[in-house]
Amino acid sequence: MTVPPEGLPLAAEFPAAHREQWQTLVEGVLRKSGAEPEDGAAAERALSTALQDGLRARPLYTAEDAPADPGFPGFPPFVRGARPQGASVTGWDVRQRHGDPDPRRTNEAVLADLEHGGGSLWLELGGDGLPVAALGEALNGVYLDLAAVVLDAGAEFPAAAARLFELLQEREVSPGSAAGNLGADPLGLQARTGDASRTDALLAGATALAARCAGGFPGLRALTVDALPYHEAGASPAQELGASLATGVAYLRALTGGGDAPESANGKANGSTNGSGEAQGTGTGTAAGLSVDAALGQLEFRYAADADQFLTIAKFRAARRLWARVAEVSGATPAASAQRQHAVTSPVMMTARDPWVNMLRTTIACLAAGVGGADAVTVLPFDAALGLPDAFARRIARNTQAILLEESHLARVIDPAGGSWYVERLTDELAHAAWAWFQEIERAGGQRAALESGLVGERIAATWAERSVRLAKRREPVTGVSEFPNLGEQALVREPAPAGPGGGLPKVRRAEAFEALRDRSDAHLAATGGRPELFLASIGTAAAHTARTTFAANLFQAGGIATTAHEGNDPAALGAAFAASGAPVACLCSSDRLYAEHAGAVAAALKAAGARTVLLAGRPGEQQAAYEAAGVDGFVFAGGDAVAVLTSLLDEIGVAR
Repeated sequence: MTVPPEGLPLAAEFPAAHREQWQTLVEGVLRKSGAEPEDGAAAERALSTALQDGLRARPLYTAEDAPADPGFPGFPPFVRGARPQGASVTGWDVRQRHGDPDPRRTNEAVLADLEHGGGSLWLELGGDGLPVAALGEALNGVYLDLAAVVLDAGAEFPAAAARLFELLQEREVSPGSAAGNLGADPLGLQARTGDASRTDALLAGATALAARCAGGFPGLRALTVDALPYHEAGASPAQELGASLATGVAYLRALTGGGDAPESANGKANGSTNGSGEAQGTGTGTAAGLSVDAALGQLEFRYAADADQFLTIAKFRAARRLWARVAEVSGATPAASAQRQHAVTSPVMMTARDPWVNMLRTTIACLAAGVGGADAVTVLPFDAALGLPDAFARRIARNTQAILLEESHLARVIDPAGGSWYVERLTDELAHAAWAWFQEIERAGGQRAALESGLVGERIAATWAERSVRLAKRREPVTGVSEFPNLGEQALVREPAPAGPGGGLPKVRRAEAFEALRDRSDAHLAATGGRPELFLASIGTAAAHTARTTFAANLFQAGGIATTAHEGNDPAALGAAFAASGAPVACLCSSDRLYAEHAGAVAAALKAAGARTVLLAGRPGEQQAAYEAAGVDGFVFAGGDAVAVLTSLLDEIGVAR
């Protein structure tokens, strides 16, 4: 069989297709639906989806959209993975988080995790959490030469590290066998607390620990570049990556004693190369006594993984590419330039309402982190937004990873997303957006200065405000909360978790606005014995009103408002049914045609029966003035501000704030 220049053997007998042909077909389909695109290219743009950071997901990708060759796994720029073998030999590290302040219970959970698939431990210490002095009790029975221990002690990391070193000595663990991370992150703590007064002293302590680890504990890292403070404040993926780069560069400067930061992701780095193009970067080891290679080996990066699987995959791939560029300009050898990554399923996406759905979210996030090439993955238990997780939730979180590794064999293929035109393009575009933000932070004086000036906080707050609008309008749905809520769910109760450091960047969750409305409804139920109610006047037959009746019920229940529906055309009968329901407000639900015939009379009947507010489900169009004249007070429709509507209704019904 002759293979044509364009196409595959199986397509030899078909004419070659081109993008313009496809665009023309799309244009025709859109015109039939009522849209009027200017041309085929405009038709393609109409089908694209806006992402954060100014990125767009296109409806079609071809080889023409692929960026430059990303290289091979284990080689710079490490887009395709930090190791040549990927995770195909041993899988990624299953890392469980432990935040219970009770050392006995923590020890029970630690041993359960390690005995049932866990590979390493992430311990939150200090403050109102697990006391640093209780670290030994929490690690009773743990073979410290086999299980890596990652500490997260905030400002108490020097004491926590000292206690871990004592345990290693007491249990006769050789320095070469110890593994994990001491968790020093002074800039991350500054972001969490807003307090810069201790940053210098903490950074000095971190560099001292790094020197000790580099000199005698090859499996221990001293510093964590934790991007979660920015993610949890509402940062976009590019902002999360850019802040982590700026933090990593600040730590490199402290560990090596010098230098300029790179200015360009793809070309010359302004101020970071000499006349011959030789990298100058962050220095080769002066004040802290570490070479660039040794300093790079002391850092581990922690990123959030959420249920947007493609964006998460691209984020981890882009992070490695960006850090490899920093390492290159800093004068590091290729062998030391790969970024060590710890993925944590996003706290922002977790819900307190209908928390069972979180199992699905964390499964997708875990899959994306694994496909993206994370070295270690933490799956938060499904009840993490409620407080301390119970044993069942911890088991499900652990087994989520076990299924993906042992049953789905997700790690068997190295960089399974590699070669996807969409993923490769998204990785490239996200890397450029993140690098631009990193450059802006560097021009502002670096991460510490950007935190102190408010640049980081203000920019993230603006991003979250924009996202909050999409959430309020349900353009970004939250299943089980803003969409398909279950008013009859039995609330789970958990012991409160330690609050952790605060006072700096806020912590946000996608579901918080709708959950606040549900909290008002619950308080009303407890005080009065019933939920706030709304009457649905479903005009016409089921075929005419079901779509909008279902939409309206879903919308109002997302705010904790129970609905009662009555079907019919007779205004008097609908008015009587409303009066019998006891609801103070009502909403009309039907087709546009039946609205034109009956909406005015039904609205008037409802008002006569005592309705304080009458809404209409659907966009009013040219009939708005007529509907309002008949007594319709407002309109609810897809894309409207659901939070504002629901807040107003609860106020109208008399539900306390």
